[in-house]
Formats: sequence, structure tokens, C-alpha cells
Amino acid sequence: MKTYFLTVFSKKGENLLDETFEAENDDQASSIGKEKLAEHDYQEMTHRCVSPNGRLVLFHR
Repeated sequence: MKTYFLTVFSKKGENLLDETFEAENDDQASSIGKEKLAEHDYQEMTHRCVSPNGRLVLFHR
């Protein structure tokens, strides 16, 4: 399992969510990240999810 990082920002640049989670691969991480965004209703907020090697898995501006 790999550790992925999910971060959500407000329009003012405030950090709204900074969470780590584990997934087997980037596809699974993308699904888990989308679920976590939906839980908090952050789908339309600026967010990113990155893999342990720094690759973007999810991004919304």
C-alpha cells in the first residue's frame, strides 16, 4: 500500500482539508480521493491528490 495526500483549499487560500490515506495504486487513490471530497462536499473546491512520488492523481482549480 502507498500513502497518498489529499489537500483542499478555499478561494482565499486557506487549507480546508489535509489528509493522508492508503491505496494500492493511482486508480484506487483517485476513487478514494473522490469519495473523501464528496463526504465533505469539496468536489468543486480547489483540491489536489498526490502520490508518494509527487505525481498528481486528482486536481481541480
